[in-house]
Amino acid sequence: QVQLVESGGGLVQPGGSLRLSCAASGSIEIINVMGWYRQAPGKQREMVARITTKGISTYADSVSGRFTISRDTAKNTMYLQLNSLRPEDTAVYYCNGQSGLFGNYWGQGTQVTVSS
Repeated sequence: QVQLVESGGGLVQPGGSLRLSCAASGSIEIINVMGWYRQAPGKQREMVARITTKGISTYADSVSGRFTISRDTAKNTMYLQLNSLRPEDTAVYYCNGQSGLFGNYWGQGTQVTVSS
């Protein structure tokens, strides 16, 4: 089992920044890829950014150049730096861990609201 706990969400004005954190615990050695997803009201959950165990990262086109994903393996923590935030970035952001053998693990989500 893997447990994922997000933190760092909140209310920010357009153009502002936030940093989300995802602390992982449990059998984290089974995780191959970690990522951030988001879900806005009335919309499907979408991938925002992912990072492999080798540090290779990918981004959704809508956030490329504004968001940065990273991980601190010593702390078993993944981060998402959100810069130049826009109202359309408002969503619940979820931490995800993918295991080739055991499937997906999800955190409880953290709300990000971009509004003036």
